[in-house]
Amino acid sequence: MPARLRPADPAEVSAALAHVRAGGADKADLRLLTKHYLALLEAKAPGRSVEVRVPPYAAVQCIEGVRHTRGTPPAVVETDAETWISVASGQVAWRDAVAAGRVSASGERTDLTAYLPL
Repeated sequence: MPARLRPADPAEVSAALAHVRAGGADKADLRLLTKHYLALLEAKAPGRSVEVRVPPYAAVQCIEGVRHTRGTPPAVVETDAETWISVASGQVAWRDAVAAGRVSASGERTDLTAYLPL
């Protein structure tokens, strides 16, 4: 069983966000922020009906509903790290990221508007 994601230290989050906003983020910053915001989403919207994927860093299952146990879940959200960080931190609205094609969301309950920003 994979280890659960945990929110990162607030000082590390602030430093990584500063790097991202300045355009100087490296893979370590993207990994830290991606996992941090996915951990917050998992805590805010517990459940197993939607899988949110941010390759290559992490994925979580969240939102109440029909529990998924094997194979591809019926509801999947996938995006890149930069987009995930932008929507999770409130810099970009969820609907704008989806409309721009920066987020792939298929299945029921994949509108994360109610849970964002984190």
